Parts: sequence; structure tokens; C-alpha cells
Amino acid sequence: MEALKAQRAQQEADKEAAGKRWMEHGLVFASTVGTPLDSHNVRRAFRAVIAKTDLDPDKWTPRELWHSFVSLLSDQGIPLEEISRLAGHSSTAVTELVCRKQIRPVLQEGAAAMDRIFKT
Repeated sequence: MEALKAQRAQQEADKEAAGKRWMEHGLVFASTVGTPLDSHNVRRAFRAVIAKTDLDPDKWTPRELWHSFVSLLSDQGIPLEEISRLAGHSSTAVTELVCRKQIRPVLQEGAAAMDRIFKT
């Protein structure tokens, strides 16, 4: 809730700074002039944040955050179906194909469980 309140305050500041250029669309996350975000807006804002850190901007993109999200869920043992749903994939096959390295712990855990079940 605090993050959304901070977002609202930032958007109000953006609206004031934009003045007549502001285009109201009723969006929670919008560009600095109120328009819907596109990939260019997101990358530009992401680069501005990365520039304030010790991270290498050539190695970090918004996509890296998405992969980190999948990896963290996988590391916590979240089922592949849930990861797939949260990642916005249409099926677990997409998640497995796109995020094979990130989901390895979930797959390995499943294989280990099968080994225990079928131990001879």
C-alpha cells in the first residue's frame, strides 16, 4: 500500500511538472506526461535507476528483473504451474522453454521426489 501511495505522489508531481502536456488516461503507471508506458519509457527509466547504482548498465535490463523473479520463485519451491501463471505465460511449456535455467531447482526437486517415490 505504501508503494502505491508513493507512486500516486510521484504521479501528481509528474502531472504538475508536465502542465499542459499531461494527458490523463487514468493509469496507475504512466509516462511522465500521463501516456501509457511503452518499452522505451520502461528502458529509459530503468537505465536512470541503474545509473545510480554500481550495476553494469550493459548487463542489466528490465528483462533481468523478470528472470530474477522467476528464479526467486523457483528457488522457493513454487510449482512450475504457479510460476508460469505469475510470469504471464500461456502454458508451463513456455516457462520451461524461456526460463529453463531459472526453473532448474523446481525441476530438480520434482525429479528427486520421483526418485524417492519409485526407489527400489
